[in-house]
Amino acid sequence: MSLQIIEKKPEAAPKTLDAASHALVLMAKSKTLADIPGKELLAAALKRKNMKAEELAKTPLAIETGAGLRVFAMLDAEADAFSRHAQLRRALDPLLNEHPAEIHMALYGEAAFKKPAARDAVYCAAVNARPLPAQKSGKPAAPLKKINLHGAANDDYARELAIAEGNFLTRSLTSLPPNELTPRVYRKRVAALAKEHGWKVQEYSFDKLKKMGAGAFCAVAQGSPAKDAAIVHVRYQGPGGRGQKKTKNIALVGKGICFDTGGHNLKPAKYMHGMHEDMNGSAVVLGIMAAASKLKLPVQIDGWLALAENHISPQAYRQNEIVRALNGTTIEVVHTDAEGRMVLADTLTLAARAKPDVIADFATLTGSMHYALGDRYSGIFSNRENVAEAALAAARQSGERVCRFPMDADYDPQLDSKVADVLQCTMEGAADHILATRFLSRFIDDTPWAHMDLSASTCKGGLGAVMTDLTGFGVGWGLAWIETLDK
Repeated sequence: MSLQIIEKKPEAAPKTLDAASHALVLMAKSKTLADIPGKELLAAALKRKNMKAEELAKTPLAIETGAGLRVFAMLDAEADAFSRHAQLRRALDPLLNEHPAEIHMALYGEAAFKKPAARDAVYCAAVNARPLPAQKSGKPAAPLKKINLHGAANDDYARELAIAEGNFLTRSLTSLPPNELTPRVYRKRVAALAKEHGWKVQEYSFDKLKKMGAGAFCAVAQGSPAKDAAIVHVRYQGPGGRGQKKTKNIALVGKGICFDTGGHNLKPAKYMHGMHEDMNGSAVVLGIMAAASKLKLPVQIDGWLALAENHISPQAYRQNEIVRALNGTTIEVVHTDAEGRMVLADTLTLAARAKPDVIADFATLTGSMHYALGDRYSGIFSNRENVAEAALAAARQSGERVCRFPMDADYDPQLDSKVADVLQCTMEGAADHILATRFLSRFIDDTPWAHMDLSASTCKGGLGAVMTDLTGFGVGWGLAWIETLDK
């Protein structure tokens, strides 16, 4: 990301801000105003609106001056990361919506407030610095190129910039229309990313997977006349572990359905619209790996991307078919729109065979999770307490909120089949997010594992730090989770 962070001395702020076209003045939460540039102007505006000073911690105030736009806000240092990010998103929104080349951000408060506040503010500005790809006529919006930071101690913002860049990669891939991101094109994009970041890459083509016996993946992929589906394996090898500590081997698995018609169980138009975003889980994996590569994290990350389309065609798989997965499990097909768990089954098997220390998979998997949580949290499942605890800790740190769900074995009888080892799903649909997880658990060989159902991959109006409907949820969480596991 070509975003420049320039730290300036606090005493330069008044004069500089007077001339700045776009500026955010950020104070610690208080009942009184700090001694800030524009204090009299702000006090008068608060009086006109009948607002108290501390209300700036909930509602930032934008004021047009002769020089340009000023946004005044307070930040509650005691609030959780999600709330801090959401407040900064609201404060930065009017500034970044004008697409300036540079902004000024001035921080006022004690040193203990300013250092973490600067990190939050830099991340929130950086993650929204560039517009998503679009094909609208006219001149595209310009990206933010420079942040002038006043009042923060000298610091390194490499982590914030890396996560912002990974998040943008995830959102930009997810935003591409299905005619621009077919599995074939996606594979080329992954190869280009691998070259950029120095990853090793290996492709398991449709024909190779068929010969290997990956019947669950191929059942979904066979409906596409292009036969361009593949499981793509990319590896980031970080520097050696700290001291004598062994480098942790982490597998990340992503659902990459580039378009989902529902197959023979065809989706109605209302629910098919937006199904080019069904590859979001694979984009989250790539975003995490890109950020980890930028930061040179001392881990090995194996990314496994299940890239396919779920088509309606004479060759598409059908209800009541029985297919054999790569690990030998026979699956009775119940609903062709439950394709995500099918492609993940064989992909998880490949990941588990490599004997990683832990697996995390990411998928826009079930409508049940949307019913359970809406679009402001994502659901998390795990077969290990320490992995689940790390997942919850990562959510608190990153500001990407997750809710843990049960995955007890007594749900399994609902997946009993009379003619195969397991039902793909049930027709009733109750607790499908849990049943899908129980289904997937058959393909991980009891490896420590976390499964994220990405109900928060899109949220109208933005979520947390991110201003766009596409949220990139999972990238910040993933980096924090990896770092938490390494402790």
